[in-house]
Amino acid sequence: MAHEHHIDIDHCKGCGLCVAVCPKKVLELSESVSPKGYFPAFQARPEDCIHCAICCTMCPDVAITICEVEEQAESD
Repeated sequence: MAHEHHIDIDHCKGCGLCVAVCPKKVLELSESVSPKGYFPAFQARPEDCIHCAICCTMCPDVAITICEVEEQAESD
């Protein structure tokens, strides 16, 4: 199974808790301002993500989700 990591920038307030707890230092705060005036988190190094979900647990705004997705079979 593959995993999909999503950060909802409409809910993220850029508190940085997810950045601080990420064991692989995948997350960073954006330099771009969200529509609500915050600097949301984003996956700077998504290939390093181990899908541990610590970021999801720490997010006080429930702005981060990691879910399993079915991999598409390659067509021949």
